[in-house]
Amino acid sequence: MNQKELRELIEFLKEQDIAEFELERGDVKVRIKRSPPASSATAAETRYVAVPAVPPPVATEVSPPVVQPKASKEPPAPPPEEGLHTVHSPIVGTFYESPSPGSPPFVKAGDTVELGQVLCIVEAMKLMNEIESDVAGEIVEKLVNNGQPIEYGQNLFVIRPKK
Repeated sequence: MNQKELRELIEFLKEQDIAEFELERGDVKVRIKRSPPASSATAAETRYVAVPAVPPPVATEVSPPVVQPKASKEPPAPPPEEGLHTVHSPIVGTFYESPSPGSPPFVKAGDTVELGQVLCIVEAMKLMNEIESDVAGEIVEKLVNNGQPIEYGQNLFVIRPKK
């Protein structure tokens, strides 16, 4: 962000009577906070501070910011085999494949599981939530790594149901 853009931003905030504003763009963080108008005869002092998180890269041309959705860290899933069942995370949290560090995992690829059998634990807000299989069958693939943060609805396991 160059000085011209910063001045334009400050003028806009003054016009709109915005008291506080914060912007992060790449490695630059800008925070603008205006104090309320003083009730006394003296004019209120307004301070503007631009704080770079790290030295910004040298650029010759400034382009307007482009907002792009974050890319998913999950690799694209291969086309699903006909008749496979996917177990999804019911909550946001941290995925654990075993009941405690150093213990063997609850299940691994090739294992046969029964309906209601514990597949993994998802820790959310210091609570350990056991995730159970909702079908009986064979574990085809585990889609997440131990200790990985996971999202609501994220695919955890692929199971080939018993026939």
